[in-house]
Amino acid sequence: MVPSVRLSPATRSLFDEPLAIAVQGLGPRQQVTLRTSLRDEAGELFQACARYQAGDDGGLDLARCPALPGGSFSGLEPMGLLWALQPQRPFRRLVKRDVQTPFLLQLEVFEGHGEPPGRILAQVQHERAFLRDGVQRVPVREGRIRATLFLPPGNGPFPGIIDLYGAGGGLPEYRACLLANYGFAVLALAFYGYEDLPKEMKELHLEYFEEAINYMLQHTQVKGPGIGLLGISKGGDLCISMASFLKGITAATLINSSVANVGAVLRYKDITIPPLGVNANHIKVNKSGIADIVDALNNPLEGPDHQSFIPLEKAECHFLFIVGQDDRNWKSEFFAVEGSKRLQAHGKEKPEIVCYPGAGHYIEPPFFPMCAASMHVLVGKPVMWGGEPKAHCEAQIDAWQQIQAFFRKHLTGKPSGTSNKL
Repeated sequence: MVPSVRLSPATRSLFDEPLAIAVQGLGPRQQVTLRTSLRDEAGELFQACARYQAGDDGGLDLARCPALPGGSFSGLEPMGLLWALQPQRPFRRLVKRDVQTPFLLQLEVFEGHGEPPGRILAQVQHERAFLRDGVQRVPVREGRIRATLFLPPGNGPFPGIIDLYGAGGGLPEYRACLLANYGFAVLALAFYGYEDLPKEMKELHLEYFEEAINYMLQHTQVKGPGIGLLGISKGGDLCISMASFLKGITAATLINSSVANVGAVLRYKDITIPPLGVNANHIKVNKSGIADIVDALNNPLEGPDHQSFIPLEKAECHFLFIVGQDDRNWKSEFFAVEGSKRLQAHGKEKPEIVCYPGAGHYIEPPFFPMCAASMHVLVGKPVMWGGEPKAHCEAQIDAWQQIQAFFRKHLTGKPSGTSNKL
């Protein structure tokens, strides 16, 4: 019997969905190496490999068979060949630039456990897609807004969410798009470094974000009376500022966010919030030239830096903080706890805080491989993001469910146990 790879789903799956991997037709207890490869749109190659031994029947099912030591991971890891993908050049993070095309995943089976591996026994290709059939992608250029709206299939209106990424700028669409697959109308919003928006993040005006909120609230496919906000890193503190000063926000999810304004002056009408101070002397650089910046920001509870603490007690929304406890970008858990203290001191609802041990800064949708270090736009050199790959992967899977349940509860009134999967 010729060896072959069996995948389920067979040829195409959504990027955030599990993929079952099995090999059949091997010799009894045959030793093999499995390797996955994926190229991003910039041509960067990401790979993972694992060593296995077939069963007595010549079959190998990754859901039941543990990987042996010597590869990218070991132990029973049915999705290890996806979450352990690593760039072949340092400081590259896997992101999806064009959500309308899938990533092409290649899986190869090699003979033996050698370095380099032996002859190839079987191979298969599989598409990891971002858009579910029927989801509409609508570029938005209304007034000053530069964004992309994703609308689920079926008859709306749908619960609406604005999605913000961090200090890297541009217009990442992949998280918004994946979220829309589950019945949300999601606006991926750029705020600098995109088309005719400012090239640098020097000064941000909340009036721009207010325009985006009003666009969503007035959209016939968006269910009111309020919308949700989802932000990671710098996008998180922007979401807190939006919720604190602007109307129409019902729920906000903040992934490894600061509760102080960071990186740029924030203005709204006659209000100015300065950025939190930075002490460059607290940045440590290791022998590889990678910076550890976790202690670089000043404490927003002390001295003049308290002016940067966003007055989140003004918000009239529900908050969910997602925290990676090994975040090396900044002290996310400290920020979440201080935000919670401030809300409760003002008689506001205690926010939900979900902490993940071993998770780093970039908590992305499921199965994006953890990036240990990459270039930081504001620092100008590679920084460590923290995290341990397996724990980080598990955090991403759980956080994705927490985020959807939180928005479903507060934007639709449905209990979190109900599934709205289309």
